[in-house]
Amino acid sequence: MLHTRTTPVERRRSFRERLASGRLLRVPGAVNPLSARLVEETGFDAVYLSGAALSADLGLPDIGLTTAGEVADRARQIARVTGLPLLVDADTGFGEPLNAARTVQLLEDAGAAGLHLEDQVNPKRCGHLDGKTVVPRAEMVRRIRAAADARRDPDLVLMARTDARGPEGLAAAIDRAKAYVDAGADAVFPEALADEAEFAAFRAAVDVPLLANMTEFGKGPLLDARTLENLGYNIALYPVTLLRLAMGAVEDGLRTLAAEGTQASLLPRMQTRSRLYGLLGYEQYAAFDTAVFDFTLPPGA
Repeated sequence: MLHTRTTPVERRRSFRERLASGRLLRVPGAVNPLSARLVEETGFDAVYLSGAALSADLGLPDIGLTTAGEVADRARQIARVTGLPLLVDADTGFGEPLNAARTVQLLEDAGAAGLHLEDQVNPKRCGHLDGKTVVPRAEMVRRIRAAADARRDPDLVLMARTDARGPEGLAAAIDRAKAYVDAGADAVFPEALADEAEFAAFRAAVDVPLLANMTEFGKGPLLDARTLENLGYNIALYPVTLLRLAMGAVEDGLRTLAAEGTQASLLPRMQTRSRLYGLLGYEQYAAFDTAVFDFTLPPGA
């Protein structure tokens, strides 16, 4: 009720422990704080704030138009309502190494358990589009070092994402990942790997926790959790799944409403009022103020 009962320090420590457990963590991206509660309730291991999902939620393409402040605000909103560790997409750090350092501290203050920085040029683009450009390896090393130096809580997980597979090839992406680990990254996010063999090659070459991005309609295969665990990956990320499901349902619902002039046929597909109120914790709020929840829901509401 009101907020989670765990502290950011506890969630960061928990995230590190889970990453070190050797089992695969399943991490969906939250559309908003309410969906983050559902992620927790349905038994997932952590929750993710996707830059692509946030951009889309703001009506913007994922081309580096969001700001560090907007990302930190949404991170703070999500971290307030869930006891799960929150991993945040920090894009390129929103500028030069000094900007990346400030971004780390903004997200630390917002309650993030971890964040990832990528080696694309600024402004970036979606990791599964053609035409990506990456910065020189030395520049990304400076970005990672600045981020690591800015970290005040040593348990905050700093992850390096490399988008080099597309423009430079797999071997170059692996070499970059190793350099980023040497610069202070705790984990690596290899973006847009082409097939299962490339996932295996990356795992064989890099000895820190690895994230597998299972985004839909992308360049790589949608590997199931068992396969990823057998490959030795530590995180299975589903960054935009919930947004795509939600927006598909919204679009279908609007077309039905426009065609039929009523939402009556849509009722079986809706979350009920009682389910929504339960998720929001109305009854728990009543412990603070009985005037908040002093009514009885009608049958079937």
